[in-house]
Amino acid sequence: MKESTIVDLVSRKLVPYILLFGLYLISYGHLSPGGGFQGGVVLSSAILLLCLARGVKATRLLFTSRAVGALEIAAFTLFLVMAAAGMAVGVSFLGNFLPLGRIGEVPSAGFILFLNLVIGLEVGAGITLICFALLEED
Repeated sequence: MKESTIVDLVSRKLVPYILLFGLYLISYGHLSPGGGFQGGVVLSSAILLLCLARGVKATRLLFTSRAVGALEIAAFTLFLVMAAAGMAVGVSFLGNFLPLGRIGEVPSAGFILFLNLVIGLEVGAGITLICFALLEED
């Protein structure tokens, strides 16, 4: 594939904003449309944009498969710990064990914000690993 300076420059300038938008979707998912899954997909789309613009090898130098895999494992483990923590304090599996805040504020939904963060990281890392595997060149 022929490299384009314009595509490379635009993609490198857009990726931080796409990552920021993904984090916004994750953190405000309990107040507005969005959430962990949607934000995670947006996070991985930023990395996919780098793969398409700069190549998979160059992107894997920034985001190694080992680091992304470790992030996915850590996020999944943290999800299970958070889910089981509800049972440890006497509520159901994935039950809310944090106090509720005021309606309309970011920390208003108890542990849903933290759950969205963990799900967003897990989904973003998982889809990134899938894209790395599909775009891998022999």
